[in-house]
Amino acid sequence: MNERKGSGARTRRLGLYGAATVVGRSRAFCRSAIEDWAWPEPKHLGGLTDEERGAVVEDVLLLVSEAVTNAVRHGGGPTELVLRLGPSGPDGALRRAGDLRIEVSDASRAMPRLRTPTLLGLPGGYGLMVMDLLARRWGVMPRDGGKTVWFEVAAPVPARAMRSFHDGWSAQARRGR
Repeated sequence: MNERKGSGARTRRLGLYGAATVVGRSRAFCRSAIEDWAWPEPKHLGGLTDEERGAVVEDVLLLVSEAVTNAVRHGGGPTELVLRLGPSGPDGALRRAGDLRIEVSDASRAMPRLRTPTLLGLPGGYGLMVMDLLARRWGVMPRDGGKTVWFEVAAPVPARAMRSFHDGWSAQARRGR
């Protein structure tokens, strides 16, 4: 594990191997980084309530589980997990401070594709659908010796801030502005 500082962005890396406990290790690694970074901001810092934060973190951990599981099932096993938090880096991957980007690399060059589940009630076919629904955006980058599947989660806005914005906007609309 390492963390890069100085550019305002934060990055953590975890080398992965084996399949037996890799999903659990990846989730624990992500949860630890998210807690260390206090992402998303807690209520006392003007951010989300504990309940809102918990829901967002669980969504991120579900996405991590799906991406790592896909690497196990279809990519020969994951090789690295990377978390990035902060402003855009040299590759322009992150668009806003506070956005979270997670990358899972594997040794397969086979590109993932959305597919419909084969049989109702049986596992499989839902991972990329979940990613499509919960991530702001996701994609795949070919690389030497395999590929990296990445996804981004936008820093959430507290519900009360959205209500205040909506209430202010509605009041302006009623006044004809």
